[in-house]
Amino acid sequence: MTEHILEAYRVDIDTRTAPGGDQRANPDGWKVSAHEIKAGVVYRDEKTKVTAFPTQHAMESYGYRFDTPDRSIVISGDTSPTEETIKACAGCDILVHEARAMEMFAKLPEDRRSFGAKNHTTSEQLVALAVKAKPRLLIVYHAWISSWPSVPPSGSQPVVLTTGEFHSSAEALQKEIGARYSGRFVIGQDLDVY
Repeated sequence: MTEHILEAYRVDIDTRTAPGGDQRANPDGWKVSAHEIKAGVVYRDEKTKVTAFPTQHAMESYGYRFDTPDRSIVISGDTSPTEETIKACAGCDILVHEARAMEMFAKLPEDRRSFGAKNHTTSEQLVALAVKAKPRLLIVYHAWISSWPSVPPSGSQPVVLTTGEFHSSAEALQKEIGARYSGRFVIGQDLDVY
């Protein structure tokens, strides 16, 4: 896959790294060192250990646990709820997990709802998972939250992320999770620091 992506961007890479290009000072910046992983420790140094664990998405997928001397952080990635995520957290300091608001999920066409049920997590499912995993802080992300105005699809327009009608709000997700979960949680936003 990497070879094909690099080939697709070959003209762009050549243009940017050529004399006069905006990346000429970093001529090797495009090089990729990909390696396949499997569940287990994927990185370790004197201060950090990173452990991959299987998750459930449309294809082979992994979440990651980061252990440092002062904290443990688990990131789910796109996934439906799994026991592996609960085991990976097991009282971790921070669990970063995706969730979809039930009110938004109910608006989706059946085919999208079916896909979502197999590959994503609803607010109700996340609460059940977090109760078992017991993170000190739950950060909810990848939630199809939008501050854009609702733009209903027209004609044969597909349901896409830019179709505001199929987004939720941070307030709706906060309310759904807060009604069922007594632990500490936040709805994560880009560039937030915890």
